[in-house]
Amino acid sequence: MTGCYFPVTFDRSRSRRGSLRFVRSSSSGSSKHRRRESHKGPPVVCFGEMMINLVPTVARVSLADAAAYKKFPSGATANVAVGISRLGGSAAFIGKVGNDEFGHLLSDILKQNGVDNSGLLFDDHARTALGFYALKSNGESEFMFYRNPSSDVLLRPDEIDMNLATIFHYGSVSLIKEPCRSAHLAAMNAAKVSGCILSYAANLALPLWPSKEAARQGIMSIWNYADIIKVSVDEIRLLTEGDDPYDDVVIMKKLHHYNLKLLLVTEGARGCRDYTKDEKRLREALDFANACAAFTVTGRGAIPSLPTKDAVLRILFSY
Repeated sequence: MTGCYFPVTFDRSRSRRGSLRFVRSSSSGSSKHRRRESHKGPPVVCFGEMMINLVPTVARVSLADAAAYKKFPSGATANVAVGISRLGGSAAFIGKVGNDEFGHLLSDILKQNGVDNSGLLFDDHARTALGFYALKSNGESEFMFYRNPSSDVLLRPDEIDMNLATIFHYGSVSLIKEPCRSAHLAAMNAAKVSGCILSYAANLALPLWPSKEAARQGIMSIWNYADIIKVSVDEIRLLTEGDDPYDDVVIMKKLHHYNLKLLLVTEGARGCRDYTKDEKRLREALDFANACAAFTVTGRGAIPSLPTKDAVLRILFSY
């Protein structure tokens, strides 16, 4: 079944080993663990990259024309972890940063936002990744990354030891280079065997891939493992090699798979649509998610712009 959800519009002016291990997503476990889940929901472990984004202090200029930049904490899966925690959920992050000032800053930001950062490691041999982002006057986005290599791609399979996860969320950037790719696959397989729900956001970062074809193949290489997938219309165009991203037949034929519980397609200002067997249970959740998105895009910087649960509820109750 396919559903459409429309956006809400509003205005507002350590180099140690991690200690996270997967558990099965059943009702078994200690009463202490069950009480924790009932209060904050099932723990979500987010695997991937965390970096410093540098954004021009003046809007609508190119990277070359910017006179100064402001730094923001970022990283697609780290954003998810902080977002979950701010909304009252339980989240942990697994990744690697440099043993430098930026790396320790990012670790502190996770902790300050209530995210379990025991799985964030520090690397002595590579720096924390930097990403420059600008929205130019013509509306075109511009990206430039300093990541060759950065600490996040040096995470190894033997450095991961995961704990208390029932949902495992990941993107595709960690698939680009070794040894992080092998660490990603090992963690994903361990999660699958443990009975975790696998959540996958394509998170296309084309400038980081060798080519469009490499990006398409890399993203699709783990597609059929996921129980939940989030993809944008631009990503659909790439993954289907130019097919219409609004065509349900294209989606079902090329992107849906038998074990997929939910496929979410984000459409920017148009909201999102879903492909699932149980749409009724999703309606309230997706209305809430669209309100989160509406709040976030009014701010600057990915993590600083993420809302709390109370902020989202105020938006929803005002309409």
